[in-house]
Amino acid sequence: MPKIAVFPGSFDPFTIGHESLVLRALSIFDRIIIAIGYNSEKKGYFPLEKRLEWIQNVFCDQPAVEVTWFSGLTVDFCQEKNASFILRGLRTAADFEFERAIAQVNKAMSDGIESVFLLTRPEHTYINSTIVRDILRNGGDVSRFVPGGVRIKEFKS
Repeated sequence: MPKIAVFPGSFDPFTIGHESLVLRALSIFDRIIIAIGYNSEKKGYFPLEKRLEWIQNVFCDQPAVEVTWFSGLTVDFCQEKNASFILRGLRTAADFEFERAIAQVNKAMSDGIESVFLLTRPEHTYINSTIVRDILRNGGDVSRFVPGGVRIKEFKS
């Protein structure tokens, strides 16, 4: 049975930290589904369609990576995709505490799904989507924080 992991998130935008995590996880899993969580009640900074396009550009040469979106519970999406793992990255101890609580709830809801945590590379620890958005809002250059396939400069809101 193939080892399939779902990497859920808003990815608003997708960063080099996210990219690094997926590339490292490819040595562990047969397939990784990058799943953008969609909530019609919330408006993302970038449109869902643009985030999908950018992440697909980043992994266009990786057949083991699928990029899609979902709404609802992550465990339900995992079951729909026959995924037994939820992949999450940890930058800080605070991330661990937050992710641990979610993992325990997910485990209680679906015993067949395991959460797998990978530590962020030290050089990516300070990078997160919130900071990247703040830099953008203030006219800064984010090119060093996002993969080449994320063409933010070309985006017109």
